[in-house]
Amino acid sequence: MKALRLQKNDKIGIISPSNPITKDLIPQLNKGIDFFQSLGFEIILAKNALSNTLGYSATPEEKAEDINGMFKDPSIKAIVCSQGGATANACLPLLDWEAIRKNPKIFLGISDITVLLNVFYAKIGLITFHGNDVIWGFGSEPTPYDAHEFIERLINGRIGLINNNGERATIRGGVCEGKLLGGNLGCLLKLAGTPYLPDFKESILFLESYGFSPEESYCNFVQLEQMGVFDKVKGIIVGYIYDEYSDQRSVQLEDVLERTTSKYQFPILKVNDFGHNCPNTIIPVGVKIKLNSDKKTIEIIEECVTC
Repeated sequence: MKALRLQKNDKIGIISPSNPITKDLIPQLNKGIDFFQSLGFEIILAKNALSNTLGYSATPEEKAEDINGMFKDPSIKAIVCSQGGATANACLPLLDWEAIRKNPKIFLGISDITVLLNVFYAKIGLITFHGNDVIWGFGSEPTPYDAHEFIERLINGRIGLINNNGERATIRGGVCEGKLLGGNLGCLLKLAGTPYLPDFKESILFLESYGFSPEESYCNFVQLEQMGVFDKVKGIIVGYIYDEYSDQRSVQLEDVLERTTSKYQFPILKVNDFGHNCPNTIIPVGVKIKLNSDKKTIEIIEECVTC
């Protein structure tokens, strides 16, 4: 299922299905709203978008009420998450899947929102979008790359080659095609052992991480292997890894991944096109792409929004 592309004067709803918006984040929230308004959109804050009922987040019921309500509202054309965090998975049993199925819309987020992006696709086949959130992406210091990728993908509906943000590196060569699944590595693993885990058959996995520990990353990749994920994927794209100690390390996340998957042949490409604290392209979750690790290209070969 694919949503309609955005047009000027459309309404965009903002929800907070993960961490709460604390008072100190209100200025960044407002800057993010200004970004969307500068493009000609009207912004609607969900009823519970500013809720912090539990002291560390809104309740699962409040989160589900906002998600379900935004999908049911015919005037809302896109839903953008205020930020990530840690608790998005709590609302999954309360979502109205039939209402979401009947009202496909652009759904955009990053980090902990990885949970929702992949579950929406796994449960009902809705194409979702991994990219900047309101507060830390568009409400921080959005670059021309951030704005260009948002406009091209979600307003103009452009597919084809994904623009690179900096250098790319071939970790393991090869060419493959498959549907995109993934996001934040740790958040994706929250779905392990649940009925919400997507089927990784014929997929290309894209991964990023906020912080890096070689031991933890090794553990995560071993878990993916033991789950059978590496037996199913056609390739892997590693995004920007936010690590304040990266200059002091001799081993990076992509090195751990290459070693952990040494018995497999699928291509691995390292890029800086998505992740935490960096410019972000807009990645359509569930859409088919072609990955050419030899030429260092990523090509979207299927429409991700409709006219």
